[in-house]
Amino acid sequence: MHPILARARELKDRTVDWRRDLHAHPELGFQEVRTSALVAKELLRLGYRVETGAGKTGVVGVLAGEKPGACILLRFDMDGLPIQEETGAEYASINPGVMHACGHDGHVAVGLTVANLLAEKVEGIQGTIKLIFQPAEEGLGGAAAMIKDGVLRNPPPKASLGLHLWNEQPVGWAAITAGAFMASSDMFRVKISGKGGHGALPQNTTDPLLAGALVVNALQSVVSRNVSPLQPAVISVTQFQGGTALNIIPDEITLGGTVRTYDAELRNLIIGRMKTIIEGVSASLGCAAEFEIVEHTPAVTNAADAAAVVQKAALAVEPGIVIDETYRSSVSEDMSLFLQAVPGCFFFVGSAPVDPRKRFGHHHPKFDIDEDALPLAAGILTQAALSMLAKLAGE
Repeated sequence: MHPILARARELKDRTVDWRRDLHAHPELGFQEVRTSALVAKELLRLGYRVETGAGKTGVVGVLAGEKPGACILLRFDMDGLPIQEETGAEYASINPGVMHACGHDGHVAVGLTVANLLAEKVEGIQGTIKLIFQPAEEGLGGAAAMIKDGVLRNPPPKASLGLHLWNEQPVGWAAITAGAFMASSDMFRVKISGKGGHGALPQNTTDPLLAGALVVNALQSVVSRNVSPLQPAVISVTQFQGGTALNIIPDEITLGGTVRTYDAELRNLIIGRMKTIIEGVSASLGCAAEFEIVEHTPAVTNAADAAAVVQKAALAVEPGIVIDETYRSSVSEDMSLFLQAVPGCFFFVGSAPVDPRKRFGHHHPKFDIDEDALPLAAGILTQAALSMLAKLAGE
């Protein structure tokens, strides 16, 4: 067995204890006070230089190796979700309406295990490792907040690495994909204004409901008639709101949804076509439309050389691992902001429970993981970090 994986498995009980403690005490984005305190305490114990309060509740730990060299960044997210847990586990959330339903408790536990593994090897490390424990990944802008607070300085990293536990696949599987890996996400809102009136006298109105219905239909043409079938893209309208009574045509309605793509140029094409359709269809019925993008997360794109380093590290740590080099997900991740600034690799490690009755997807109230994934994830990321530093030292 690879020595790093062997040591990670020796630390498994501690890793699981961290994960279960965090699972029982989930905190929403930018509220991770208890979580960040736990992280900072452990990093200080290990001898890391620690900065707290980055991005409000984020933590940065810096470990300088025995020899000078390049700096690399390892990122772990910490926030829970506004979900009432239904797992029935002995370590279930004690915070009403808040749950770790995406595996971020596991990410923090993996991060602390990696911190231990690296600290034990500090004498042989050439370079510096910066651990980023990030708040508010779940759509609240935690990565942007940390970057704004200067976590990419002092020292500036040359490569970035990160992982996500993935309940779509079992332990022993990993997705390590060069190039486009996770989709960009745009959340959009539309307001269509007309002239309301009595539902029995529609001739006296300019009906925004009708305009909205036609807009929803027309938006489905954007992907099917403007995008190559070989390029993945999604437009989903997920909200349609308007009206206060069954016999009144309202003055305005609102609708909204999400756009997912893997390519920035394609994303711009889709957004442009959406704007043209929304405004044009509304105008054809005498209504006015306002279209806005209210949130944007870029696509996660992995550097080919960094993906190769992680693939090699995964096979070294666990020769029997199944690596999918072509896997993509339409889920978004603000790790993309770190990768835009500092090229690197973000990858998935399978974590689905063995019992199919306990397998639930991310963001489900019964979500839980197979904790055997934790030492494997920690071992792969630790070896990848050491390999990346060695690669940078040789350049």
